[in-house]
Amino acid sequence: MEFSRRRFTLLGGGVAAGLLTGAAGQLVGAGPAAAAPLTPDQTGLAARSRPGGGPVTFDKYSLLVDGARTPLWSGEFHPFRLPSPQLWRDILQKFRASGFNAVSIYLSWNFHSPAPGSYDFTGVRDVGAMLDMAAEAGLFVIARPGPYINAEVDGGGFPGWLAALPGTARSDDPAYLGHVDEWLTAVDEVIAPRQYTTGGGTVLLYQLENEYAAHVSDGTGAAYLSHLYAKVRADGITVPLFHNDKGRNGYWVPGTFPTDDEEGRYLYGFDGYPSPTSTPPDWGYFGTGGPKGGATASPDTPGLLAEFGGGWFDCWGGAEFDGRGYEGSRESRNALFERRFYLTNLANGIKIHNVYMIFGGTSWGWLPAPVVYTSYDYGAAIDEGRGLTGKIPPMKQMGLMLEAVPELAALDRAEDITTGADGVRVYHLTSPGTDTHVYVLRNDAADPRDLTLPMTTAAGTVDVPVRLAARDARLLATGITLGARRVHHTTAQPMVLERIGGQDVGLFVARPGDPVELALACPHEPTVTVLDGTAQTEYDATAGVLRVRATLSGLIRLRITGDQGSDAAPVLLLLADDDASTVLWRPTTASGAALVRGPALVRTARVAGTVLHLTGDTTTASDLEVWAPAGVTAVRWNDRPVTLARTTAGSLAARTALAGPERPELPALTGWLRRAENPESAPDYDDSGWPVADRTASSSTTQVPAGSPVLFADDYGFHYGDVWYRATFTGPLDATAVELDYQTGTQGLLMAWLDGVPLGTHRMPVPTKEQATTGTWSATATLPLTAVSEGSGAADQHVLAVLVRRMAHDEDGGANDAFKAARGLLAARFAGSGPDLTWRIQGATGTADPVRGPLNTGGLHGERAGWHLPEHGTAGWLPTDLPYSAQQQGVTWYRTDFRLAVSEGVDASVALTLTDDPAHAWRAQIFLNGWNLGQYINDVGPQHTFVLPNGVLDPRGTNTLALAVLADGSTPAGPGEVELTLLGAAAGGATPAVKGPGKGRPGRLGRHGTA
Repeated sequence: MEFSRRRFTLLGGGVAAGLLTGAAGQLVGAGPAAAAPLTPDQTGLAARSRPGGGPVTFDKYSLLVDGARTPLWSGEFHPFRLPSPQLWRDILQKFRASGFNAVSIYLSWNFHSPAPGSYDFTGVRDVGAMLDMAAEAGLFVIARPGPYINAEVDGGGFPGWLAALPGTARSDDPAYLGHVDEWLTAVDEVIAPRQYTTGGGTVLLYQLENEYAAHVSDGTGAAYLSHLYAKVRADGITVPLFHNDKGRNGYWVPGTFPTDDEEGRYLYGFDGYPSPTSTPPDWGYFGTGGPKGGATASPDTPGLLAEFGGGWFDCWGGAEFDGRGYEGSRESRNALFERRFYLTNLANGIKIHNVYMIFGGTSWGWLPAPVVYTSYDYGAAIDEGRGLTGKIPPMKQMGLMLEAVPELAALDRAEDITTGADGVRVYHLTSPGTDTHVYVLRNDAADPRDLTLPMTTAAGTVDVPVRLAARDARLLATGITLGARRVHHTTAQPMVLERIGGQDVGLFVARPGDPVELALACPHEPTVTVLDGTAQTEYDATAGVLRVRATLSGLIRLRITGDQGSDAAPVLLLLADDDASTVLWRPTTASGAALVRGPALVRTARVAGTVLHLTGDTTTASDLEVWAPAGVTAVRWNDRPVTLARTTAGSLAARTALAGPERPELPALTGWLRRAENPESAPDYDDSGWPVADRTASSSTTQVPAGSPVLFADDYGFHYGDVWYRATFTGPLDATAVELDYQTGTQGLLMAWLDGVPLGTHRMPVPTKEQATTGTWSATATLPLTAVSEGSGAADQHVLAVLVRRMAHDEDGGANDAFKAARGLLAARFAGSGPDLTWRIQGATGTADPVRGPLNTGGLHGERAGWHLPEHGTAGWLPTDLPYSAQQQGVTWYRTDFRLAVSEGVDASVALTLTDDPAHAWRAQIFLNGWNLGQYINDVGPQHTFVLPNGVLDPRGTNTLALAVLADGSTPAGPGEVELTLLGAAAGGATPAVKGPGKGRPGRLGRHGTA
């Protein structure tokens, strides 16, 4: 199987070894705009996905794609968390370059459906385009459309309108299944023609539901899953299906619910999110042993980890990582965590391994579940600003290893091995039908360990010294193939074993400073030339083995010839430490594989005649060295010729470094305008067009208070964002206080006015670490009426106005309709003498902005009036300098325009950073060119920096920024320092061209570059 590779990092390579003769061409400068889509002949995977695709089956070891064993090394990406289709290709190419051969995608029902029967797969919701990009990038796809996904999104992915309808969700209730079938019909129309089995794409697996642990034994769950199974099969989904068990419980393994599937196309999958401080568990080889049912309950299917922790989410207040935000997550689940846990999973028989998340992105608008704030960076390997982090190198090493060593696709556990080294665990595995032995060594100790490992080879057992870093792991092997030769044994982890340009290239990796030993079977004494670095070699004529020993530092190169006669291809042996491996890429073309050293990312590769065309990124001045397919004599980088010289290592090296990016200058944000809001609080506001809250029954799981009408926002069609309530009454007001019951989710609030006079604000408390992920947040706000009730007469007319900042719907992980818990005002009463109240209600409707979707806007007056849209006029707005501070209850808007001039060919990741005195109680919705990119809460945090994705942001034009500031009046409040922040810049491939001056009117795309 051929696959293409690309990527993006910070480190440049060293000086190319042994420059010889030059080649014609010019020095390449900064790269051009985004790479064109790959055509089918550019990657082996894309070629295999042409019409007439083959079968996808499996046995107990692995998936079988067209009959070929195919381990999946997958990462999670949610396109709905990156509202810029222009950037999806960037993320997918980075996945492929980083060693992944698959991407797993959740599809969130609420993102595509503003109302029952209405489904949208255009613009930022164009799932078909995303699936096509995945195929172009050379990635298989694991499709996970729900109907329930969890994923820390509003309602776990259920649309807001479902919360107001009858029918028990996640069950076989016909009322619920009717809506589910509509959703699946719509989404499967997109997925079905893009399956690998149909030849239209690379969708390889399809998930039914998610973490469904309810109704395991009462028959309801089995009927529900059987219905889903039959439905998606009827929709033309022919790839294998699976369910993701929440832990290794053995729930919903094959045979536990009817499938009418005699071909065995259903798998058992599970997930796991271990603590980074824990020791990776040994739960036995999948299907044959272990302490939990899921390890043995499905012996005829391959080990499938549908989600395994690639980070962890953070909560409002930042208690999860002690206020450090997602950098705390990235530090705790770092490269060492990855190697120990992921290699242990491989040793335990996992052949379909999905890391959640690889790119977390942004829970923009009203997408985030109550538990999380806007950023969903997740501490992932690719950060929210699309930069590759230090977690990428071990990912790439493992992914390329799985492709380089086919024996890893089918392994059996062999006899245990003990080394006597305290804290070290050795997993010994064999590949059936071969003499390959695999050893996963894991050091759980806080100190390095030196040990001697007995390794089994075809010629007997050999004792080799191994050093393991603290809390680290490594895979070692014997009997693997390097071209025409066999690797007798290696204590460095294999990464690339490939015929490239007439020589067999073997790339092996370990930690900087580690001593390693590699032995190559050589029937005759070879000629060995150390081209770069330091290594010792020794030929054992009796055993016919060449031993190479080195202490890793950078990239050590050796050339080996003459051991198999004059016709055998030479061997180029590359021993790399982690730093050196960071800037090594292995793209493939129709003419064969290439190996590239130096740039921060190599995205695509293709051969045309004698020219290798590469696209990619540089983040600083970088070397370019290429081991190219046979016949290649010239290289073009981002469509510009490169002046080359041939090296003694058989590579082509640029005579001059590739240029880094021109760092953009970001403007100061000035020229602010300000306008006060909330006219709804004024007594004379006309609310006659608002719905009357007069319903008496609800499908919510929240009980309607006795004697009160239904006030729940969802029952009146207001599913996202802020909600206003107004009650007008006449008569004396002798009450001392008003009591307002409300329910919002974490970090919600309520503020009230009587006759235009602020009564005060009630806020939900900042959650502790234990509270953050539990429960529905409800409270009673008791607000005194002293200031407004004195002297009121019998004929006086009064207006009580209430604004509720509702957060998202609860998720429904327990399958108990928790997402139907009410949002908004629940009930109101006066303490003392007071009239009965008739309420009117107003919020955002789900169809307000068909371009940005129902999750973009809430019910603030400015949102309903379009103040967040770039084309809205600013007559009557007041010029204001920031920082600005006032102490009053209510909503104030701030707007400014700014212009960027990022150079063509530069991909700049820009963010907005807000800072202020943490004692100031205010929050803001951040709108860029009409797109709601998140919520900032100044006195809660921990998030202060918000990514402004290109495509929403115009990097070479004028942008409109609006802040809708909500203050409770308890402290001075208003925007403090507001500035643009550069998160990173790269010369090269991900520079979307923004089309036209559109400003984002509803019904137009505006500032997005896609029609």
